[in-house]
Amino acid sequence: MNLVDSCGWVEYLADSPRADVYAPAVEDRASLLVPTICILEVYKHALKQRDEDAALEAVAAMRQGRVVELDLGLAMSAAELGIETGLPLADSIILATARAHDATIWTQDAHFRAVEGVRYTPV
Repeated sequence: MNLVDSCGWVEYLADSPRADVYAPAVEDRASLLVPTICILEVYKHALKQRDEDAALEAVAAMRQGRVVELDLGLAMSAAELGIETGLPLADSIILATARAHDATIWTQDAHFRAVEGVRYTPV
């Protein structure tokens, strides 16, 4: 299973020069997990940078993977991981989701660079 962090989605959806880094994970929809926190972050980014239509298109693309909602168990796991790793809230939720589903996180977020189970590509 693969989980693309919000920054990876932004790169992919914008067809930036770094989109190819995330394409293998995004385009393998059968193995793609999408935490709702990533949908929140990408939707907000698209609303701010572009418009509502672009934001809705981003969500539609993300929904092609398996959307994983934040439930009580994931919330508690994320809190524990946040304390253990020092990761910010959203990153803790992403990590908890990945670990609950044995998924690899694809990201360029430096917060994840030393975390096990992460495919980190520096900017």
